[in-house]
Parts: sequence; structure tokens; C-alpha cells
Amino acid sequence: MFRLLLLVTLVLGLSSCSDDNEGDSYYMPVEFYTPEGFPPPVYNLSNNPLSYNRFSLGRKLFYDPVLSLDSTISCGECHQQSVAFAHADHRLSHGINGLLGKRNSPPIFNMAWNPSFFWDGGVHTLELQPLAPITNPVEMDETIQGILNKLRRSGTYPSLFKSAFGTDTIITDHVMKAMAQFMAVMISDKSRYDYYLQGKATLSSAEMRGLSVFRAKCASCHKEPLFSDYSFRNNGLDSVFVRDPGRAQITALPQDSGKFKVPSLRNIMLTKPYMHDGRHTNLSQVLDHYTSKIRQSATLDPLLTNGISLSANERSDLLAFLATLTDSRFITNKEFSEVN
Repeated sequence: MFRLLLLVTLVLGLSSCSDDNEGDSYYMPVEFYTPEGFPPPVYNLSNNPLSYNRFSLGRKLFYDPVLSLDSTISCGECHQQSVAFAHADHRLSHGINGLLGKRNSPPIFNMAWNPSFFWDGGVHTLELQPLAPITNPVEMDETIQGILNKLRRSGTYPSLFKSAFGTDTIITDHVMKAMAQFMAVMISDKSRYDYYLQGKATLSSAEMRGLSVFRAKCASCHKEPLFSDYSFRNNGLDSVFVRDPGRAQITALPQDSGKFKVPSLRNIMLTKPYMHDGRHTNLSQVLDHYTSKIRQSATLDPLLTNGISLSANERSDLLAFLATLTDSRFITNKEFSEVN
């Protein structure tokens, strides 16, 4: 197992505490590791060496609305920790001036294992991922130059960048690396399912049956242990794709029409509403879709041509298993919370 661990001692009242420690007063681990059973990460931290100062700078930027044009919307606005960094009960992303996007805000965790980002896979590196919402006119509607200007004029950011990168000259590369480092460290691997695999927890009879149902009928796309194969598939939500062509918006290939990235099912109980456009408000509706409401089209995934057969008992057991994927430690971890 690859593991990189830094422990920074920040003791309350210690005269050496400084602004770049953002007032924390406890032992804070800044940690990146490959959990047992996970494949190697895609993101390479050797090109962005882990440090507490970079991580904390990335966290500060993540929660700072200064990244939006009118300084009202932060990344944390649409990615809330209590719901695994999804947007609680919001069908579509919300931007400045009350504008709505056309897709649901996906949760943020295990980002270092993603080969691409967003529902259409339009970005292929974690260090460029923040640029898309920042520059999207219905989300944060800012330019990178506008961000740099505001950060450079700030009374606090130049010293934070100097602590993190050795220079108070604020450049795009350092902004993106700090934010990428914060997101890379956001690892969710401590659900009851994970402890079960490690022999540290048991599952109930219903949960065990649900795991068997999952492996027989869902795991082809939602591959363990990340619970996604990160492919792009048309899951039969629509038969025409005029409003949102999905992956085809990036590739311009007709065969990609209506295809969207397979989302991870980790923390699925927390991340409603569901699907790329948030059309389903609960998991019962999601299962209804897969069992009886698949819409046929030329690009429909072959695995779904006849839907997925689930009895009432199988549905109940499957939902019981999906609840074991909730990582309570992740959603309460102070490392990832906003620090005032």
C-alpha cells in the first residue's frame, strides 16, 4: 500500500501558530493513501508533493466565494460535506444570480481514481477540473485572470501561496495544484462495506443478500470497490437527446449520444437526487426506472435492453446493502470542513 502521511502539530496557545494554519488547534493528518483493495490512483501526487500548507490552501480556495464573478458562490456551495460533497436536495446545479445549470452536481470523493471528470468526461486531469465550474456562465462565471487578480489583491492569499509554493507570486498552476491536492486527499473508504471486506464488521442477512443481488445485477457497471467502472453509458432515461447529448457533447460522435459517466454508488443514500439531471428524488424511483421504465434508443447500453429484473424482496435487500456504503467518518471529518 502506498501511503504518504504528514502530521502537523498545532497546539492551542502555541506562539508559533500562524495564519496559514487557519487557527486549527489539534493534530491534523494530511494523508493520501491507496485503500486496501483499491486499484492504483490515476492522479500522481509526485508531481504535486503533498504538504499541509498546500492542502489547507486548497481547502480555503474550495470554500471561498471569491472564485465566482460576484463573490457569492463557492465550490462548497454545491458540494456540501454532510451529503458527501453533493448538493443537498438540489436537482440541478445553482450558480450566480440564481441561474440553473442543466445537470446535477456530482459528489466529490475518491477523485484521484477518476480518469475523467463531469458527467460527460470533458476534463481528464484533476488539476484542470476546477476551471469548468469556475468559468461556466451559469455556475461561477469567472475567468482565471479575474481570480488571479482578486487573489493577488487579497491581504491573506499571497502569504498562503508563499507558504505552500515558496513564492507569493500567484499563478494559475499553483491555484489548480492547491485545489487538486485538497480534492485528492478526500478519500472515502470507511463504510461498513469496507469494514466487512476487512473482516472488521458483519452484514445482516438482508445486507448479505443485497450484496449478492448487487454483484449479480449491478456490478457490471458499478464495479467494486470504487462502485463505478468510469465508463460512459446510455442507461435509458430518454430516447432523444436534444437538450443534453451527454458524452457526444465532447466527442461529437453520434454513438455517444445520451451517454453519461457511470457514477459511484458510494454514499448513495446521501447524494439524492439521482441521475445526471437529478430527475429521481429517491432510490425507489431509480429501481423503478431500471426494472420497468427503460426507454429504447440506438445508443442504449445492451445490458439494459430488457431492463433489470428485481423481485420485491431483491429490491428490499439491495437497498439494505446500498446503505452499507455510507461513510459517516468521511462526512464528519474536520480535515475536509470549512475553517473560519
